[in-house]
Amino acid sequence: MLTPEPAPILIERLTLSYGAHRVLDELSLAVPAGSITALLGGNGAGKSTTLAALLGFARAQSGTISVCGIDPAADPDGARRRIAYLPENVALYDHLTAVENADYLLALSGERHDRRAIADALAGAGLQEHAWDQRLGGFSKGMRQKVAIAVALLRAVPVLLLDEPTSGLDPRATADFNTLVAAVRERGTAVLMVTHDLLSAADVADRIAFLEGGRVSHEVAAQGADRFDVRALHARFQTGGERVAA
Repeated sequence: MLTPEPAPILIERLTLSYGAHRVLDELSLAVPAGSITALLGGNGAGKSTTLAALLGFARAQSGTISVCGIDPAADPDGARRRIAYLPENVALYDHLTAVENADYLLALSGERHDRRAIADALAGAGLQEHAWDQRLGGFSKGMRQKVAIAVALLRAVPVLLLDEPTSGLDPRATADFNTLVAAVRERGTAVLMVTHDLLSAADVADRIAFLEGGRVSHEVAAQGADRFDVRALHARFQTGGERVAA
């Protein structure tokens, strides 16, 4: 009998403190390959610290964390080679075009792609052709996000981390972005999306986890045609009250 492959994102009883302040309190979370987990929580719940730990920027005091079997604290470069990370404020260069930004960022990650591959990725991300050779100084946030997701698509790594990816996007741009993330999932990527946007999470996630006080207090999986009871999830998110049924 074959042993199942461990989840590309696997966190078990992780505790992390900054001085006397415990930010993560025995956090456990798994994101299997080919799935999207949305991590929701209020300010100070530990969402950003969870991403920092996965990227190797924060070291835990106890517990285990792995990215494709690699401990990010012990081998941050090895872990990051397997991660595409999309921060809330995408670090792109206003004086470069969309194609030039993609080419430069891919080169920084040790990958090179020809113009045709970059153009195909930009088209797949929904950026119109007339914008490919325009400088990013005049781009909207939605257009900048499309450039960043095109880079993530080209990298074809097993893990995608998203930090408030729909912040500042209008409903149409959010729907387009969710379609792109779903396409990334279909090729087997493990996607962890940190967000305040419950509706976007309900549209695209396979599982929603609520982070409270540095640990997952509740998880619910998508089921049936309606996927989630959004009203119940909203009540949970707003009040942090009793658990809703999964």
